[in-house]
Amino acid sequence: MHGRIFHRQSNTIQKNCYAHKTTTEERAAMRSGTRIQAVMEEIQSRIAARTYLPGTRLPSVRAQAQAMQVSVSTVVEAYERLAAEGVIVSRPGSGFYVAGPVAPLALGGIGPRVDREVDPLWLARQSLQADAHALKPGCGWLPPSWLYEEGVRRALRSLARSGTLELTEYATPLGHPALRRLLARRMAAMGLETSPEQILLTESGTHSIDLVCRFLLEPGDTVLIDDPCYFNFHALLKAHRVQAVSVPYTPQGPDVARFADALQAHSPRLYITNSAIHNPTGATLSPLVAHRILKLADSSDLVIVEDDIFCDLETHAAPRLAAFDGLSRVIQIGSFSKTVSASLRCGFIAARPDWTQDLADLKIATNFGGGRMAADIVLRTLTDSGYRRHMESVRLRLAQEMERTAARLQALGMKPWLVPQAGMFLWCQLPGGMDATALARTCLEDGVVLAPGNAFSQSQSAGDFLRFNVAQCSDARIFEVLARALKG
Repeated sequence: MHGRIFHRQSNTIQKNCYAHKTTTEERAAMRSGTRIQAVMEEIQSRIAARTYLPGTRLPSVRAQAQAMQVSVSTVVEAYERLAAEGVIVSRPGSGFYVAGPVAPLALGGIGPRVDREVDPLWLARQSLQADAHALKPGCGWLPPSWLYEEGVRRALRSLARSGTLELTEYATPLGHPALRRLLARRMAAMGLETSPEQILLTESGTHSIDLVCRFLLEPGDTVLIDDPCYFNFHALLKAHRVQAVSVPYTPQGPDVARFADALQAHSPRLYITNSAIHNPTGATLSPLVAHRILKLADSSDLVIVEDDIFCDLETHAAPRLAAFDGLSRVIQIGSFSKTVSASLRCGFIAARPDWTQDLADLKIATNFGGGRMAADIVLRTLTDSGYRRHMESVRLRLAQEMERTAARLQALGMKPWLVPQAGMFLWCQLPGGMDATALARTCLEDGVVLAPGNAFSQSQSAGDFLRFNVAQCSDARIFEVLARALKG
């Protein structure tokens, strides 16, 4: 009897040991497969980013194994699988090479992989694709009811009665002359003396930056950006295949000491920033920091691109780098999507005269004549007798919503980085170092689109921050969803 019991127990122990052995082997195989996949993804991402062009020889299996801290056999298997898929080719005695043709430019494959909620392209898609019932405190524009719809309708009716040219013809190379004259007068009121011949109309603010990047940058150049900064700067710079280096942003502007260090270490070609109302922090550049930044730029080959898209939301005019510099090494850009209409794609570039003419040639090469009708509607809207009063009411509403939203967020334990003087953005820190990406993922399930801090941070150092658009925060359901998500 005891022998039979011992025999059964022995069999049971052997079976359990065998099951444990199998599980261990499976786990090892899974780890190996994960490492192989990691090597494959690394090679594929470099091909997608065009770091590895067709014909490029891949690192040897030993070099790749050392770089990724995996075994040589793991790299061999990864290379063989990529060869089987036709991504690379083996040349006996020589190594592995990238197969042709050049990969289509896939922005999502450039740089380290991040959670989709902090990917700038994904975040933009979520805000743009959300249905009319979605709540969007993370988006970057005013609600439709806040825009000057009445003035746009009047402009459309007036345009419909105008001559044939306004309705059918291409614009001139620099763009609508009357709108450029108006922009020159508006810039003069902010201390920037310029002429209409130094202003080039574009299809949007983003188109303006894209043209400047095409004009001044080569793949591999370095561009300084603020940390945090407008998230689409990251995506646009990826498209130009340049290296982005971030400088911490303070309530007075970029950290001057870190800015100087970045100039010394990286010799950047451009610095892209906001001056009047910073996105996402809402901060305003101080005159002292502005002068120090320009002094540093004078000692290098740096060109500054100043995005002034929120100028009409200011209650008091902030310092402009372009005004201090006189458009010598500063290029100012802007558009009207935040105050007139996002459907009217019209922006501008203000630069030194010779650059403006060269940029006009580049605009013709990439976009030909540009939009005459949109510029005409913008001009008629800006000169409408009600526009000034409308913007006064918008600024007042923003101030009221800023105070109300800050109080509501503070009641939930969120701390504003600062309370801005003007604009629509509040940059808030979550309580207890909570993960903003996880919170955004939870709130999205309830139809609330948030903007996690690391979407704006090149260094990924804003993981416990969110950007709130106070103009989009009037619905109490937003704070109910946030309260539930914060409790977890």
